[in-house]
Amino acid sequence: MTASLFINGKWTEGTGTRRGKLLNPSTGAEIGEVAFAEKADLNAALTAAEAGFRVWSQTSAYERSRILRKAADLARQHAGAIAEAITREQGKPLAEARMEAGSAGDHIDWYAEEARRTYGRVIPARTPSTQQMVLFEPVGPVAAFSPWNFPIGQLVRKIAGALAAGCSVIAKAPEETPTCAIKLVECFERAGVPAGVVNLVFGVPSEISEHLITSPIIRKVSFTGSVPVGRHLGALSAQHLKRTTMELGGHAPFIVCDDVDIAAIAGLGVALKFRNAGQVCASPTRFLVQDGIYDAFLDAFVSGAKNLKVGDGSAEGVQMGPVAHARRLDAMEGFVRDAVEKGAELKTGGSRIGNEGFFFEPTVLADVPLSARVMNEEPFGPIAVVNRFNDLEDAIAEANRLPYGLAAFAFSKRTDRTDRLMRGIETGMMSINHFGLAAPETPFGGIKDSGHGSEGGSEGIQAYLTTKFVSQLNA
Repeated sequence: MTASLFINGKWTEGTGTRRGKLLNPSTGAEIGEVAFAEKADLNAALTAAEAGFRVWSQTSAYERSRILRKAADLARQHAGAIAEAITREQGKPLAEARMEAGSAGDHIDWYAEEARRTYGRVIPARTPSTQQMVLFEPVGPVAAFSPWNFPIGQLVRKIAGALAAGCSVIAKAPEETPTCAIKLVECFERAGVPAGVVNLVFGVPSEISEHLITSPIIRKVSFTGSVPVGRHLGALSAQHLKRTTMELGGHAPFIVCDDVDIAAIAGLGVALKFRNAGQVCASPTRFLVQDGIYDAFLDAFVSGAKNLKVGDGSAEGVQMGPVAHARRLDAMEGFVRDAVEKGAELKTGGSRIGNEGFFFEPTVLADVPLSARVMNEEPFGPIAVVNRFNDLEDAIAEANRLPYGLAAFAFSKRTDRTDRLMRGIETGMMSINHFGLAAPETPFGGIKDSGHGSEGGSEGIQAYLTTKFVSQLNA
């Protein structure tokens, strides 16, 4: 199987011969290859996106909405096949993959409705003969870069948001997980999106980003990925005065006060931490637990981690699959070794599992010093840190200590505590007493080193619109 590029309404294997290997992370076996775009392919995509934008930006919002709703229906029809592709190439349990694939239609539907509501406004003028208006217009062709950890959940937000606003898009999807991206783009193709409006490429990330971002055709860049890469692409975009949305890494605190249901919150913490093998930008990593319940919470959390069923994501009952590739295994071992050397207590896990595939044990570290790497760098894997706090202000200070600000979680039955946490923690998203992030109707994005801008919610479409002020003196 060779995964292909989609340029100007046609599927192609590109003008070159370079290919990337597709691996099943549960076995390490090669299962196919993906065509890599060359400069000629990228230039063709740029030309197509420029022409597609001229057509799509002049298509009525009503018609754009109709086509997007049809794409949403097609995404739901093919959700099963998309989910199987996610599990095969990315490794997450099929139940998680089905949730991700099943939500694609909802995200497209949300943007389909937002497409019809990009309202401007009239500003009262100082003279009766003057009319003043604010208009929102599509920014132009978009370069969208999406990651492998949620290969559909991230990609669909970018494509649907851009299309809803009237933009064309060149989507650079992850080489590790191309099949589900191809199936998603097929839904837009079959829904009737004109040629050139949606283009899909794979290849060497640095080559593609450098070529697309420096092109005068691209007017907007949307990137989801690591902080270092985000910094580089943000700087490159700034040199060329390109608008950006950056959803970068995180190191989310999970603050547990001493008045909660310990078993319930520990169970939720285990589910959130080890979802997608911890490869979630908004995943909680620093579990900060108040002294009075620290030992009981730690015992319950460790027990939950030990009882997780780890294995091939396509197998029945598996709760955590492999990490994405062998490099993540090395990274996990490095984090654990460093923490233990600095005085942390390894409560469970800490090692890779077997010699086939890329499996790592659900890992819990306790009483981890601030000098440990895992307390300062995003582990992006199945490692949880459980530390204690006494005063609520100490927990807030620790939550805000790092330059990250993507997500935070807090749990207490007392509204004075939750109000203080809500107001005190520096974060782009916060979920209190439950998990409430990433729905289509809610904004998703961070602050500080975790990026800027939002996808989802009414904010999501604004990222792809420019503001035009018009002042007209009536004759």
